Amino acid sequence: MTRPSKDTTTKPRSAAAPRAAVGEEPFTPEEFTAAAPPDPEAPGVGETSFSDAEAPPAGALREAEAAPAGGADDPVSAAEARAAEYLALAQRTKADFENYRRRAARETALAADRGIGKVVKELLPSLDHLDLALRHAEEGDAGQEPSELLKGIRLVQEELSNALARVGVEAFSPEGEPFDPVEQEAMAQQPVESAESGTVVEVYQQGYRLNGMVLRPARVVVAA
Repeated sequence: MTRPSKDTTTKPRSAAAPRAAVGEEPFTPEEFTAAAPPDPEAPGVGETSFSDAEAPPAGALREAEAAPAGGADDPVSAAEARAAEYLALAQRTKADFENYRRRAARETALAADRGIGKVVKELLPSLDHLDLALRHAEEGDAGQEPSELLKGIRLVQEELSNALARVGVEAFSPEGEPFDPVEQEAMAQQPVESAESGTVVEVYQQGYRLNGMVLRPARVVVAA
């Protein structure tokens, strides 16, 4: 024979009315009922605790922190980032090209000067001999009209000097200037009353420069 099942449903217990303090009026059932908190087991009562809430995955948090302010899918922000990157790349490329262009121009000029200097050094002995020949011819024809041969030799010398000047080669003769060991080579030193000590009093052989660089120092005599 089946026994009737007992009702095991838990019924909310009524809270006992608190006792009133001495000298105070006792609480009435209506007042206590209004002030009593709701039953925590009643459906729909209370707030969701942190343990009941579903936490987002860690990957979603990292993606949210790494996402830009405009959103990861914002085409404007992506286009601006690419434009800034391409601008920086273009600026670096332009600076590298300018540096390369200046370096190449400088190296080309130096190479050209080296080639010119090598050729001129080979020609300097011939120029020296031509200058000596003109000096002796002028001394022998002193007081006389220069001959046609002498005029022709002088013309050749001038043409050679002008051609060298067009490529940056110039002759210099430092007579009467202070001695400079960078551009001059002292062949002798002798006392001269009319010159200060350290002054060039005579030039044995003139020097040559190429664009400010000494190709051959001048050979001189210096006053003691």
